[in-house]
Amino acid sequence: MGIASGAGSGSPLVWAALVLVGALFLVLGAAWLMFRQRRTELDRREELLLAELHRMHGHEDDLAARAVEAERVRGELAELAAERRRTLERAAGLTAEQARAELLREAESEARREAAVAVREIERQAKADGERRAREIIAASIQRLAAEQTAEAVVTGFKLPNEDMKGRIIGREGRNIRAFEAVTGVNLIVDDTPGVVQLSCFDPVRRESARLTLESLVADGRIHPARIEEAHERSRAEVERLCVRAGEDALLAVRIGEMDPELVRTLGTLRYRTSYGQNVLGHLVESAHIAGMMAAELGVDPELVRRAALLHDIGKALSHEVPGGHAAVGAEFARRHGESPEVVHAIEAHHGEVEPRTVEAVLTQAADACSGGRPGARKESVETYVKRLERLEEIAKAHDGVSKVFAMQAGREVRVMVQPELVDDLRARTIAREVARQVREELTYPGQIRITVVRESRATEFAR
Repeated sequence: MGIASGAGSGSPLVWAALVLVGALFLVLGAAWLMFRQRRTELDRREELLLAELHRMHGHEDDLAARAVEAERVRGELAELAAERRRTLERAAGLTAEQARAELLREAESEARREAAVAVREIERQAKADGERRAREIIAASIQRLAAEQTAEAVVTGFKLPNEDMKGRIIGREGRNIRAFEAVTGVNLIVDDTPGVVQLSCFDPVRRESARLTLESLVADGRIHPARIEEAHERSRAEVERLCVRAGEDALLAVRIGEMDPELVRTLGTLRYRTSYGQNVLGHLVESAHIAGMMAAELGVDPELVRRAALLHDIGKALSHEVPGGHAAVGAEFARRHGESPEVVHAIEAHHGEVEPRTVEAVLTQAADACSGGRPGARKESVETYVKRLERLEEIAKAHDGVSKVFAMQAGREVRVMVQPELVDDLRARTIAREVARQVREELTYPGQIRITVVRESRATEFAR
């Protein structure tokens, strides 16, 4: 009975084991079927790839054959072209390079000759236009802008009667020189230079007041802080009077009537300012005269043009106090003090920062350029001057047929000597124009430079 009971209880385990084994066989069978299907698919793809590879190899062979054929045809064409060129060279008696060079020389020579003839014809027609056309050319051709840059003298030397005066100017523990600098706003430089002290300040009016103050103190001999203040007040009043007088003299010189007193005073302060070594007030008076003469020639109101030219640089008296370029500062200052819109526009447009829209503005711009660019008006460094002269001669010497070159009249004229057997009259004019063009493009210079080409024939014999 116990044995039967044990066999009955073990039967479910046996059956479970059998079920697991069966399930395992089913899973293995399904996996095997999937593996077979995957292997079949991979074999099919491999066959397709092999077929595509064989097809591509066939295309490569075809392309290689075509490339060989193209190279052969290219060689045949090159050989035909070479044969054609040799045939032409035998017929013409020239190589291709020689023929090309000859053709270019002839074309260049013909073009230069035609250009010289055309230029001469244009000049003849321009001269025949008469006085009306000449006035238009003058008004249009002299609009040259000067550079927006100034070279100011910021140091004034003051000669002392004796060397002991330096100690009195400095004072005990330097109190006098400190008081002088505090009152005047000017640096007083006392160095080892015998009998001379220097006043340094960017404001020329303030520097002139300090110079008069020091002159008064040295002449009186009593130098102490209280005397310095008194002498400076008197000097300021004297400089103010001199500025007003200078402004009034400028108005009289250019024949201008009433003007706002503040404008007159500010204009007079420019007598102490320089630009490239040129006195600014003198430049304004000269510009006003030039502008007035051009206005009279063109039939424009001379007084209005002279007024605009006289005030065009007034902003230079204020540019160290107000931010901005002196043209814009001067225009705003003139507008505030009652000047007409025409004058204000001429002031703001004289350096091209604003496009000139009136004939007064154009003439002011031209007069400014003429005054600043005339020979001797402004200074330049010796090094720059020498380099410019050397470059002028180099430009002219670079042309064929030129024998000698001379830079004359401080670089205002270039005299070019050419060989008459190599250069004819038309070529001489062409050389002059080419030199002038290169000078305009490469060099910076005031005014104008005259290019003169001299072609001279000489015959020499000896009587023996």
